[in-house]
Amino acid sequence: MASPFYKLKFFLGLFLLLINVASAQLSSNFYATTCPRALTTIKSAVNSAVSKEARMGASLLRLHFHDCFVNGCDASILLDDTANFTGEKTAGPNSNSVRGYEVIDTIKSQLENLCAGVVSCADIVAVAARDSVVALGGPSWAVLLGRRDSTTASLNAANSNLPPPSLSLSGLISAFSNKGFTAKEMVALSGSHTIGQARCTNFRARIYNETTIDSSFAASLQTKCPSTGGDNNLAPLDTTSPNTFDNAYFKNLQSQKGLLHSDQQLFSGGSTDSQVNAYSSNLGSFRTDFANAMVKMGNLSPLTGTRGQIRKNCGKVN
Repeated sequence: MASPFYKLKFFLGLFLLLINVASAQLSSNFYATTCPRALTTIKSAVNSAVSKEARMGASLLRLHFHDCFVNGCDASILLDDTANFTGEKTAGPNSNSVRGYEVIDTIKSQLENLCAGVVSCADIVAVAARDSVVALGGPSWAVLLGRRDSTTASLNAANSNLPPPSLSLSGLISAFSNKGFTAKEMVALSGSHTIGQARCTNFRARIYNETTIDSSFAASLQTKCPSTGGDNNLAPLDTTSPNTFDNAYFKNLQSQKGLLHSDQQLFSGGSTDSQVNAYSSNLGSFRTDFANAMVKMGNLSPLTGTRGQIRKNCGKVN
């Protein structure tokens, strides 16, 4: 029979294990007592930024995606390069492409004034993504909070984990499956392309070389995106309503008006055609599925408990 000492040791061990498990959980009211104005501060700043430039809403949403798909939602994407450290900002998918860093920095400085050393940069990015979608007419969701910030970043992971616009349908399914998403969730998250813009360099090959594209749509894009030069010229990902978070993106795919190769791959006679049809005809189901997939994405490998840190400045480690 076990001695009282060993029983005590067992229960103490179990108690500590439960505390560790609990500390690894995110919660929607994480800052309720430590920084009660955190969420309203973020929302106000995002609304201000998006009202000045609607595209910023898409940029902040993409910033969260590009953070989470590289070693989890840990704000690693925000770290600046230093003399002896290379971050993720110069990775192929991010360089001259990811935007919104200054909005996150503004929010961080406001929150440091309110409650210093409390709100993580990773949580700011996650909440700003949600508030951006809402600001442009999209669905809301409860952002789970309590992520901490990484002390490192990975240029290699950023170059290899973020799906490029040249991917085939099978490549897209695989890239999202690697992060735990179903093909249906991948289609829902791709619907984020109902807002935002892309650079000519990312759709040039499609508008000049592909056949699964509406010919008048391709011709109109060729006036903005020459066959050589103009790499940074922009075109809306959703040609119908580029600043409104709706389901027009899926209707565009049905008309062969997807801007990126990877967009049109979702509706090119493959396994995801039926899901595009479903979202095209049912805005409500798209909004629900998108919100649920965003919660799931925000839960990718967060640093919690004592792992990581709360950066004072989002661009550098404390």
